[in-house]
Amino acid sequence: MDLNVIWFVLIVVLFTGFFILEGFDYGVGMMLIGRPEKERTQLIRSIGPVWDANQVWMITAGGAAFAAFPHFYATLFSAAYLALFLMLMALILRGVAFELRGKFGNQDWKLLWDGAIIFGSFVPALLWGVAIANLLRGLPIDAQMHYAGNFFNLLSPYTILAGIFFVLLFAFHGITFLMVRLADERLLLDLQRKGKCLGAAAWIAYIAFIIASMFETDVLSQSAGVIIFAISAGVLSAAWDFLRGGKQKSAFIATSVSITITTVGFFTALFPRLMVSSLNPEWSLTIYNAASTQGTLLIMTIAAVILVPIVLAYQYWTYKTFKKRVAPIG
Repeated sequence: MDLNVIWFVLIVVLFTGFFILEGFDYGVGMMLIGRPEKERTQLIRSIGPVWDANQVWMITAGGAAFAAFPHFYATLFSAAYLALFLMLMALILRGVAFELRGKFGNQDWKLLWDGAIIFGSFVPALLWGVAIANLLRGLPIDAQMHYAGNFFNLLSPYTILAGIFFVLLFAFHGITFLMVRLADERLLLDLQRKGKCLGAAAWIAYIAFIIASMFETDVLSQSAGVIIFAISAGVLSAAWDFLRGGKQKSAFIATSVSITITTVGFFTALFPRLMVSSLNPEWSLTIYNAASTQGTLLIMTIAAVILVPIVLAYQYWTYKTFKKRVAPIG
């Protein structure tokens, strides 16, 4: 049993769950833009019972990466320190906004915190795309696993394109989630119209990102990568078609599947690497040279076998309990 591979797979599962669950949270948050207060309240109520539990997937994925592959964690955080700090501040502001917006009935007060939710949803979505693109493209990492670049090494047309793709994908995913959570028919029709545009834009950005990856990375150097991303693009196109046809649950399932395939495709393209060194491929961080000891991995595996089913059961119970559609108040 290769514990290094097992923990690589588990981290992929955690990030996949995070991108699916927190992805529609980000999308819903971005949908607050330009809407009247009553509609914004409906959108926030749709994720009110679950947004904080969804965010735990990111914390768990980060904790698992720290414990299983500490050198990867250390190098990544030193490379993207400013970007991750900005993401953390946005997430803190977003969490505070969810709690404070309803404390007073003043419209300006609610508008202020709704703006914080929009900011706290857009920034992490953008930065996650930039981060994933940098993992695929490679960063200046030296033989001692130290980051040898600066903040601006993280930014390029390719990484910014990836950030835009993630923003559009999560926004579309958020709309498909709202289609199965809201009861206001008028609002649903408006979201469906916006979803048609966002779905098309997300698909175009995806195709552009895949084409750019052919030149910037080795993601598509093997036929398996081509097949994975082609399937994912096809499923995303199907989600757009489902939304147009009024098949709400099918559209949400399809965006979730597309995110799953895309995330698995990213990590499959990296395997067994965790971070690619642009200075020398032999200096790349892998699941072996960046890993904890076998004893640590074994203890973590036992803990995961016990705790992961409990977490999944709790999440299932939460979504089952709050599955009723959200209706307007008053």
